[in-house]
Amino acid sequence: MPLSKELADVDKPKQSSAFAADPPPAEDISASDLFIAVKTTKKFHQSRLNLLLDTWISRNVQQTYVFTDGEDEELKKKIGSHAINTNCSAAHSRQALSCKMAVEYDKFIESGKKWFCHVDDDNYVNVRSLVKLLSHFPHTQDMYIGKPSLDRPIEATERLGDNKMRPVNFWFATGGAGFCVSRGLALKMSPWASGGHFMNTAEKIRLPDDCTVGYIIESVLGVQLTRSNLFHSHLENLQQVPRSEIHKQITLSYGMFENKRNIINMKGAFPVEEDPSRFRSVHCLLYPDTPWCPPQVAF
Repeated sequence: MPLSKELADVDKPKQSSAFAADPPPAEDISASDLFIAVKTTKKFHQSRLNLLLDTWISRNVQQTYVFTDGEDEELKKKIGSHAINTNCSAAHSRQALSCKMAVEYDKFIESGKKWFCHVDDDNYVNVRSLVKLLSHFPHTQDMYIGKPSLDRPIEATERLGDNKMRPVNFWFATGGAGFCVSRGLALKMSPWASGGHFMNTAEKIRLPDDCTVGYIIESVLGVQLTRSNLFHSHLENLQQVPRSEIHKQITLSYGMFENKRNIINMKGAFPVEEDPSRFRSVHCLLYPDTPWCPPQVAF
């Protein structure tokens, strides 16, 4: 679907530019400069979170924080203080989601790290590719990077008080594919996002957490979403990600699409029955030295 030309596209450097293949990094960053927030709920700790802990999180424990809604001693044993009980409701309501995002934001600010990246518990994150993309932008600049799930800006009604309302429209990066915000921009969001402000802002437009982030950044602060096609959610057809390009992607997902199993299409190290999400196979492609990966698989 064609997306508005207003959206900057970071994946395709212009061929006429001096560096047609890869622009040089704007900043030398490493994985330790990232704060990766994984949003989950207690009922998915076994079915979803353990898969992430076995795969991409195992290589990135230091920069990954799991935001959930219930105590879990097993999880604490695995990742210690990086398991954060938000004390938010376990309901999948607008308020519960915004409550978690508010805690994620505050913990990021507190961490002092350069980049805030939010993902869901059905995302595989290729941190090497993520670092490569983010290194093209100074973290002190206003950067909001991700992928919209809609082919047009979302339209909302902003409640101004005194029963006054006004229509607003803005682009937002879907939380289901993951998105990143630079520290420079995150600090500017503070009056609308820190402490209890995020929940109040979400109530003003009555939209979920990822839409609220887009509203604060695009509508309030006037900063444009930078679009990257390297982020993927279960809302798109994941079969279309070419096998030869898997190692370049930043986030992958799995789920159902038009009543069919929606997964990355790859032969991989494990059959679909053993690896229905394909995340284990993706992990063995990226990290073949993982102890549980079959030796020297010809993909």
